[in-house]
Amino acid sequence: MKIVIDAGHGPETPGKRTPDGSMREYHFNSAVARYVADELLHGYEDVEILLTHDDSRDVPLQERTDRANAWKADVFVSIHANAAGEGWSSAQGIETYVYTTRPAAAVKLAEVIQRNLVQATGRPNRGVKTANFHVLRETKMPAILVECGFMTNREECELLKSDAYRRKCAEAIVAGIVETHGLKPKQPVREPATDGVSVWAREARDWAVSRGITDGTRPKDPVTREEVWTMLYRMSGGK
Repeated sequence: MKIVIDAGHGPETPGKRTPDGSMREYHFNSAVARYVADELLHGYEDVEILLTHDDSRDVPLQERTDRANAWKADVFVSIHANAAGEGWSSAQGIETYVYTTRPAAAVKLAEVIQRNLVQATGRPNRGVKTANFHVLRETKMPAILVECGFMTNREECELLKSDAYRRKCAEAIVAGIVETHGLKPKQPVREPATDGVSVWAREARDWAVSRGITDGTRPKDPVTREEVWTMLYRMSGGK
């Protein structure tokens, strides 16, 4: 199954950030997109993933849908954080969009993912809605757009910035895709080793440790850019 995971907007998209400037929407969108892709690729059989985002530039909407259509994807999921007004607002909750014609396959996927997101996050259910968004209109496969909370709501702003909430959203989106399309789990499905490292990553971890690139600790922690620079420097022969 060919699945497009679209991290909405880009790193420099104007205005797409919290009122206090503490988070850009792309930071949330891209993190969740990567978690979804990782879980689907490593956890389920016969899955291919296309990620449309680029950390170095804002990818135009037309380029995103053109790539999805040329790839002949089976489904398109666009990930977003919501906003209401220009400052802080009381608007809150989860909502999922399909195109205005309400394609049956898209509606089915949207309803299942919406349910899973609300159950996983405990946020208010704003329902499945329709919109004439480019990524819903110009795609040739079932397409949905999920709004995982409001950047303009103080409580949800803090949630959107947390890694735990991002992982909950990713897990809910994966669960919705799996339920709707009957994806089969791989055996074993990312069983953790006793040291906290997943089975599928253990060989790579051991290789990196043997070459002094990393000490192999904190396997599930996010990695900062400084840590990436250091690992790349060590891999190139630096000390």
